[in-house]
Amino acid sequence: MARARFRLILAVALWLVAPLGQAGITPPLAQPSWSQLSKEQKQILAPLANEWDKMDGFRRKKWLGISKRYGSMKSDEKARMQRRMTDWAKLSPDDRKRARDKYKSLQKASPETKDAVRKKWQEYNALPESEKKRLKAEAALKKASLASKSKKSAPTTSAIIGKHSTPSVSTEQTAPQ
Repeated sequence: MARARFRLILAVALWLVAPLGQAGITPPLAQPSWSQLSKEQKQILAPLANEWDKMDGFRRKKWLGISKRYGSMKSDEKARMQRRMTDWAKLSPDDRKRARDKYKSLQKASPETKDAVRKKWQEYNALPESEKKRLKAEAALKKASLASKSKKSAPTTSAIIGKHSTPSVSTEQTAPQ
């Protein structure tokens, strides 16, 4: 008799506790598919149309948040956002992952490192378009060269470092001539 009561009390206790254990586990909210977006959202997020249904829910949520703020942006901010979305959509999944990883590492970097990167970026932005195109072409050639070398043999340390380093810009190039 005592055992039966104990089993009953234990069963009731387990039954009452079971929902509490599941309360901490919430499924991610489903984000809308491309066909479920409003006409305005589709217009704003058009550069991402081909990728939208392949994205994770949290990435869709991020882009939807950006589309909500889009209306309050200035026209130059809107144009920049469209360019960035287009550039992002053109990246391969590996390039996107590298960009995310680089961003995360920069967030953890020291203030000195962040300042150095910011300074390099400002120097790069000050370059004339022709010089930027030349540097991009050099980077593309270097990337292609590294890719062909990696297919022939295992990557070297310098190749791995080269892939993940930012292009160096000398201060001599920034002075107008």
